[in-house]
Amino acid sequence: MKVKFSPSLMCMDLLNIEREIKTMNPKSDYYHVDIIDYHYCRNMSLAPCFMEQIKKITDVPMDAHLYVDNIDRELVQTCMDSGAEIITMPPDVIERQAIILMRQIKAAGKKVGIFINPAVRLEVIEPYADMVDRLLIMTVDAGFAGQKFVPQSLDKIRQAKAWKRERGYTYEIAVDGCCNEAYYRQLYDAGTEVFIVGTSGLFSKDKDTAKALEITENLINEALAVTIR
Repeated sequence: MKVKFSPSLMCMDLLNIEREIKTMNPKSDYYHVDIIDYHYCRNMSLAPCFMEQIKKITDVPMDAHLYVDNIDRELVQTCMDSGAEIITMPPDVIERQAIILMRQIKAAGKKVGIFINPAVRLEVIEPYADMVDRLLIMTVDAGFAGQKFVPQSLDKIRQAKAWKRERGYTYEIAVDGCCNEAYYRQLYDAGTEVFIVGTSGLFSKDKDTAKALEITENLINEALAVTIR
């Protein structure tokens, strides 16, 4: 299995966005765009208008990761219109309108994502797991870089992988949080298919993002003995 590679754009050099994006385009399978409203968690980050601008300089599919306390049809539509190919939402926020939102996303030809925080059981997605295209397992609490890895997340990844095999679900398993060389092998062996890399996994490796990409690619290949592209 080849692992896919998704830089987290909130962690890049935001003073040089165009240069950063053009540098990462050849190596990236997805771009991860954190949209944080300061209510779902005490941080603020990117916005749909950010995606609207960078889609002018990239064909890499963008995943809008909504750490937002009030997700509705209008926000979902705005994200899709702005360039998101995947809309990733928290089950606790969308519970009362999950099917409506998922049908809206599917009707637009886009992909449904659900993210699971460390304290949330995977069983929460059972009523609609067959509609999920991207299952994002958080290995830290939502919203902040620099946290310690939650080891119980590995069991959740294994469970998600087993469900795919046993129940025929087709979601892609992605991981966000502490996705770096200390955990690549464990995450991969558990069933991770997409590495979302931020500060610890990519941007801290070198001030020159081209060099940082090379270092990260080598670390992944060494850990997994597979290629990322």
